Amino acid sequence: MRINKYLALHKYASRREADKLVEAGRVTINGTRAVLGSDVSEGDTVEVAGALKTYRYFAYNKPRGIITHSPQGEEESIEDILPLKGVFPMGRLDKDSCGLIILTDDGRITDALLNPKNEHEKEYEVSTLDELPKDFKKKMERGVNIGDYTTKPCKIEILGKRAFSITLTEGKKHQIRRMCGAFGVSAVLLKRVRILNITLGSLKEGSYRPVQDMELADFLESVGV
Repeated sequence: MRINKYLALHKYASRREADKLVEAGRVTINGTRAVLGSDVSEGDTVEVAGALKTYRYFAYNKPRGIITHSPQGEEESIEDILPLKGVFPMGRLDKDSCGLIILTDDGRITDALLNPKNEHEKEYEVSTLDELPKDFKKKMERGVNIGDYTTKPCKIEILGKRAFSITLTEGKKHQIRRMCGAFGVSAVLLKRVRILNITLGSLKEGSYRPVQDMELADFLESVGV
């Protein structure tokens, strides 16, 4: 395993930061100064000089009715109902949507993850009030005029007469609901199930779990941190 991957896996730093630590001479393998591209084998002793900032990352299954942030009146936000302190949500899910949100205290990844020019995949499962038209998949995948914008191509999988999954690389306001509306279809349940390599899986509604080890290393590599 390369030294930068090892350091990311063991939460010393992201791969990019690990390269900087190696270049600065702060990393040794079995007492010998590491160089860029050094390999680490099982049983090797790796030491890093100096204290490093440790960031936290969580996958959270947001229930319907909870506001991502900035609640109004009697509304409740994620911050109101979770015991986690010092973390913030990456992006939004509207009040009537549910599913995966990444919570972190790592402000470095905000633009890298959310900027649409980076085209990071986000996957949603959608249930509809109306039956899907026969040409729904084909027309949705090539892009839809939602009034003031034509959406980018996406991936659609039909899950039933009134259900489908959609994978997007953008996130205009209420985009999926507006795309459905262009076909006379009303979305009644929208759940985000994946952001890049991080998946909702069997995480219960209202629960959270840490993102760590290889899952975290791969995620940070994908966003370029």
